[in-house]
Amino acid sequence: MAAFVRVSGPPNSNYLVGYPGISATLPRIEGKVEIRPAVGVSAPVNVSLVTVSLQRRESINPAADSLIRSQLSSPRKEITDIVGKEMLLFRCQPGRESEPILCMDLPFLIFIPYGRGGEEIAKRVPPASLQLEKRTAETYYEIVVTVQQGPQEQRKYPFAVPISRYDTLSTFGMYNRPESAERVTDHLVTLGISLPRWSYGPLDPVSVYIKLSPNPDWLSKAKRVTIQSITVGIDEEIIYNHEGDDPKRNTKTLARHQQSVGVKMPEAGYMTNLGLVFPARELRDSEGVLPRVKKEFPMYNVSGFTTTGTLYKIEYYLTVKAKLSSARDILLRQPIVVCPFDHAACKEEMEAIEQAAKDAAHISPDNPMLPAASIIKANDPAGLRALGIAMIQGQRKPLIE
Repeated sequence: MAAFVRVSGPPNSNYLVGYPGISATLPRIEGKVEIRPAVGVSAPVNVSLVTVSLQRRESINPAADSLIRSQLSSPRKEITDIVGKEMLLFRCQPGRESEPILCMDLPFLIFIPYGRGGEEIAKRVPPASLQLEKRTAETYYEIVVTVQQGPQEQRKYPFAVPISRYDTLSTFGMYNRPESAERVTDHLVTLGISLPRWSYGPLDPVSVYIKLSPNPDWLSKAKRVTIQSITVGIDEEIIYNHEGDDPKRNTKTLARHQQSVGVKMPEAGYMTNLGLVFPARELRDSEGVLPRVKKEFPMYNVSGFTTTGTLYKIEYYLTVKAKLSSARDILLRQPIVVCPFDHAACKEEMEAIEQAAKDAAHISPDNPMLPAASIIKANDPAGLRALGIAMIQGQRKPLIE
């Protein structure tokens, strides 16, 4: 007899509780597995074993963005991992093949690793759900319920869970400290930059302070250098198979702003502030319609964000290029963090994160105190009553309390 299986989250809440990437909120998947007869109301279902796990499925196909290459090259590369631990929810009594069940509610709680395990892969915070254009890289998560019915029959029931990461929010203090870097060319000119903050989301303003200074020991030569233009850009670099033998890098420029200068190098140096807006992807199609959200992926309006999976890694750089004459050009690439949410959305999230951390303070990761399972077997005296049925003169009728 086939079983009807579904997973429901806590009342008025999502399966995902807490904020992945922020350990104080104890990110976790909470819910219960509900098993009922698939056909009829009161036909018992034979159940031997029930387990639940959170699985991460990751795949790449770097050639998918080119029609010719994708026909010639290798197929998609895929991996499936269990996040955290698989939980055993029910096992029938020893010596029996299965138990006839009328209905079954099995609460479960799976803790998502929150990053205190150093290099050990099982302890690393899992990467956020993401699907790049043409599916060149994707990561998604499923709650997988395995139901064994007797020795031969085992079925798996997947339920999609989108997972976001919250450790790159631009409102965190660590990203709001100025970052600076410098680069020298021909021992004549030094390019220095300073960023007031270094985490950005869609449509966030990116401003950079730039200073070109002559080398005081070679001043007469340095003063002959002409600063032709300064260009600021944002590059996205996707490294496919970054842990393997044959990593493949794809770099593309997302935004660029050029300022013509055309002045000789002053003795005191040349200073300027340049800025651009971090690009956001247009979610609406040509007719202004928002596409339907895929249940595996949250709808982000950035094409990608800073993330590291097993098969791919996405990094971002702020590039500053000074075009010079009488000296070689200078190019400086400064790593930045890209967050899927803009600065205003990050601010809104902060209060909820604080509240989630207060709620998590009462939970013990070793003994999270789950509600008791509810299992009604076929021979239970009040079994039919639990299904809302009563036997009246040998016939089954809806129970009216």
